[in-house]
Amino acid sequence: MNFSRPGAIDLSALRQPPARPAAAGASAPSAYVVDITEQNFQTAALDASMQYVVVLSLWSPRSAQSMAFNDLLGTVTATYDGQIVLARVDIDANPAIAQALQATAVPLVVGLIKGQPVPLFQGTVDEPEVRSYFTELIAVAGQNGLTGRAEPAPVAETQPAEDAEEPDDPRFADADAAFAGGDYAMAVAEYEKLLAQFPADAEIAERLAGVKLMSRTVDVDLQAARKAAADAPDDVDAQLLVADLDVSGGHVQDAFDRLIGLVARTTEAERDAVRERLLELFTVVGVGDPRVAAARRALASALF
Repeated sequence: MNFSRPGAIDLSALRQPPARPAAAGASAPSAYVVDITEQNFQTAALDASMQYVVVLSLWSPRSAQSMAFNDLLGTVTATYDGQIVLARVDIDANPAIAQALQATAVPLVVGLIKGQPVPLFQGTVDEPEVRSYFTELIAVAGQNGLTGRAEPAPVAETQPAEDAEEPDDPRFADADAAFAGGDYAMAVAEYEKLLAQFPADAEIAERLAGVKLMSRTVDVDLQAARKAAADAPDDVDAQLLVADLDVSGGHVQDAFDRLIGLVARTTEAERDAVRERLLELFTVVGVGDPRVAAARRALASALF
């Protein structure tokens, strides 16, 4: 394991998280399993890792494989009696965490030791290999003076069967499989086909917008993108990319302000491209978000 990777993964932006709803994992949290959001990342992950080892499991409800793997990770975690806490992260509901951890596919498993990320593995591994990774991670933590144990959390009672979630929509199977494998182009194509069939389906539109956003921002150097946008304020592509990164990182208002200002400075095809990107980002953020309503009004003023 490479414990020291300065600058490889930057979690600093997650210290000031935006408001987002909590997401449920593949199964109910257990004594040493928690669900992490952008809201509680600071306390439940970064701060907690100053006391004991935290393992982040990035998953997606679009990937049945990643959900099932969470169950295996939880089972193994329970045997360490508080030396490790498994922190599950739904990347669809919490894109800023996925962006900060440079997630290109799920499942992705990363350790946290004293607030520092320790990349473990991407994809699934068998139980003995999970134990090997976890045992070595605990040893690395001990070498860095981290030897605490978490207190077991109360385990919620199992919900009645009639309250169980409905099964995944089979229409999304092909797109979900492509997304889980990191083939964003294929996932986008599958969602576009579905949207053509069901143009009024808001869930398809939301999924498509989210996958497009991730496909545009994966592996992008944030600092280089910001510098390019600052150096060329009228470069539409450069401004669109930074707006994408801002939304991925939770800086929603900054993204909206940037693109609305760009609408006012552009004409014809460029203006249409900016407007379309804004509408797509509105879908990603959520039409019920008050920032979207305000930005729609500002966009209308800029256009007319």
